[in-house]
Amino acid sequence: MQGVESDRCRRDEQSYPLVSGARRRFVFVGVVVSVLTLTSMETAPVALAEDVRSKQWYLDSMGAEELWEVSTGQGIKVAVVDSGVSETPSLKGRVLAGKDVTGLRGGALDDYDSHGTTMAELIVGSGRGGGLKGLAPGAKVISVRTSLDSAEGKDESNSAEAIRAAADSDAHIISMSIGSDVMYPAQQEAVKYAASKGKLMFASVGNEAQKKNFIGYPAAYPQVTGVSAADKNGKVAKYSEFGRYVDLAAPGLNIPRWCDATFRSYCDGGGGTSAATALASASAALIWSKHPDWTANQVLRVLIDTAGRSWPKDKPSDYLGYGLVRPAPNLLKNKGNPGPPDIDPITNKKTPGVGSVAPGSSKKEPSTPPSQPPKDAGDSKPAAAVKSSRSDEDDGGPMWIVAGSVAAAVVIGGAAFALVRKRRNA
Repeated sequence: MQGVESDRCRRDEQSYPLVSGARRRFVFVGVVVSVLTLTSMETAPVALAEDVRSKQWYLDSMGAEELWEVSTGQGIKVAVVDSGVSETPSLKGRVLAGKDVTGLRGGALDDYDSHGTTMAELIVGSGRGGGLKGLAPGAKVISVRTSLDSAEGKDESNSAEAIRAAADSDAHIISMSIGSDVMYPAQQEAVKYAASKGKLMFASVGNEAQKKNFIGYPAAYPQVTGVSAADKNGKVAKYSEFGRYVDLAAPGLNIPRWCDATFRSYCDGGGGTSAATALASASAALIWSKHPDWTANQVLRVLIDTAGRSWPKDKPSDYLGYGLVRPAPNLLKNKGNPGPPDIDPITNKKTPGVGSVAPGSSKKEPSTPPSQPPKDAGDSKPAAAVKSSRSDEDDGGPMWIVAGSVAAAVVIGGAAFALVRKRRNA
């Protein structure tokens, strides 16, 4: 199936229209935009000597210090499919070389863009050398370097090979802060292969909601958890793409990032659905580390079950999915029902290749029916969270709680778009 064509633009500090061959399309690789504009935001460099940690507001909002007393993600590996990961002081001893599928100079541990390194630090960074502190600092990252270029044919071959390489590694989680508006058969098969290997996959949904709001792949595949971006109040970012393929939301605004591949300084105002994907992956690592016998399905089910939302769980929002990622309820209060290990909590279908007993488990998990709606359930009206506040019912911790939502009507052009958009009906 061919995706909807569009101008391809890299989403770093500004847009760079590029054309490759007869087809024009875009790839999103992490956004640096404000809530109000996508193209005119100024980003100020942050010297390494400055306190970058103080700018990581989400660590405090999610109660990271308290979470780390229970789990740091130790024993869990996250494959970062991106531009490569360079070993900064904050990543020293925490990055493993996976596969490089780009054909470029260097290797998996040579980031040509700085994007992958930022994602890795958000997940496992130690904070040394004035660097970013990761949400799961005890976990490890496996770098799988892929091309962020949309030259004709590269998207399909590179991304598919990269996903398969991540699937063949010993990573538990695959974090993909990349995407395209084209659904490639080879990429789709690679995703299915990774799911059959028991991998938990997260991908960014994209940052073009105010312009084109195209469907992003691999986020839109049924086996992948699509992640949107929210601010410190739990409000969805205006640029965060929306639709039925959004499954969860995570922090994605005003997060420091490496300014460029020289790794001399950070820039303010970064984030986007790329950062949100990395933080969702880190949240999963924290939970999986506490419950090493669980499967990917069970970790995801608990993330969904404990997500912050004000709407019914059986009517996921097109903007924030099942809600805001919150590892605290499970880590601190043991909340969340893992359910059956071999049933996908979003599709409610058996995951091919995943056994009915979690790896290393001596007994079967209770066969409780999944609490999420099947993807063949009827359409639900989109609901966008516009307010949030902390609640007395929130386990006593500093975690996101959404307090209100409104229905939103969005006019989208193109019947093909509307047909493909129904991810949960796939």
